[in-house]
Parts: sequence; C-alpha cells; structure tokens
Amino acid sequence: MSIRLSKWIVMPAAVLLLGSVALAQDTSASGSSAQSSGTTTSTPAKQPTIAERKENQQDRIANGVKSGQLTAGETANLESKEAAVNGETRADRAASGGKLTESEKQRINRQQNQLSKQIYQDKHNAKTAQYGNNKVGQRRENQQDRIAQGIKSGQLTAGETAKLENQQRGINQQLKADGAANGGKLTPGEKQQINKEQNAASRNIYNKKHNANTKARTKK
Repeated sequence: MSIRLSKWIVMPAAVLLLGSVALAQDTSASGSSAQSSGTTTSTPAKQPTIAERKENQQDRIANGVKSGQLTAGETANLESKEAAVNGETRADRAASGGKLTESEKQRINRQQNQLSKQIYQDKHNAKTAQYGNNKVGQRRENQQDRIAQGIKSGQLTAGETAKLENQQRGINQQLKADGAANGGKLTPGEKQQINKEQNAASRNIYNKKHNANTKARTKK
C-alpha cells in the first residue's frame, strides 16, 4: 500500500517538472522569434534612387570597358540604350514639374532592369576586346582607357560615350578588314591611315570630356 501511494506522489511531480521545462523552452523560443522579427522589420532595405541606379549602371559599363570585357560595339549599344532611358526620364520630369510619378519610376526601373541584364550578359559572353602587342593595339587600348575614365568620372554622358565607341568600332572594323587582306598585317600606308583616324578620335574624346555636358547625379 505504501509503495503504490509513493508512485502516485512521484508521478505528478515528474509531470509537473517536465511541463515547467517545456514551458520555459517555448517562452524562450517565442522571445527569440519576436526579437528576430523586430530586428528584421526595424531595418528595411533602402531602395536605390533612379540617379543612384543610373550611376551604378555606368560604373559597371566603365569597368567592362577598362577590363576589356566589353567591346567598342557592345559599349556603344549599351550606352545608346542608356541615353534613351535618360532622355525619356528628362521628358517625364519636364512634363511633371521636375518630378516623376510612381508609375514613371516603375517603368524606368523596369527598363534599367533589362539594361542591367544586358550589361551582365555582354560582360560575360565570349567577346572581349583584343588589342595586340603593337603600337596600333596599344593606342586602341589607351583610347578605351580614356573613355572608361570619362564614364566613371561623369565627364562623358551615355550619348557621348555611344558616339565615341561607334567611332572606335569603325576603326576596329577597318583594322580587321585591312589585316584580313594582308595576311594579318598592316601596310605602312594603312598604319598611317589608322593613326590619323585615332588622332581625330582622340580629339573627340578630349573635347567631349571637357565640355559642359556631365552626367546628372543628384536628382531623385
């Protein structure tokens, strides 16, 4: 009788102890979850402004030009599209007293999303800028470095960059055609012609980097 009684006394005590432990664990987990949730909601990610997004895209293009991941043709195409987005943005602002509506912001963001994808694809495809270890190639690389620096600093607008890179693309196509016609080499006359064209391109780069046009970086 005493053994049976002691069992009935011990069992409720054990159940009570287990219940207390479970309750403590539940409370701790609930508190941690609430704390974690509070931390997440208190620091929402800041969305970049249109100007910040535009600047980031230009920096990515400049890096691609500098590294050779973007050819002159690819850069000209990207910057032509960037110039079109910028022109559309200016027109929208002018029509709305200097500000963009929410729907206009969303549309521009979608266009920048598409352009962002193309920048990535062009920088990671099989095409790269190949200059060659000679004076002609070194001059081409130097011109691209100057253009990349102008994009990065804001001295060159997207439209200006597109024109400069189209000029470089034309020179590159001429070099390719001349080389194919002469077993991969250039004649002295062809070298002189290319040098004249690069002189003209060099002046264009300088003039466009030192004119009054710069990328706007302040408007939201």
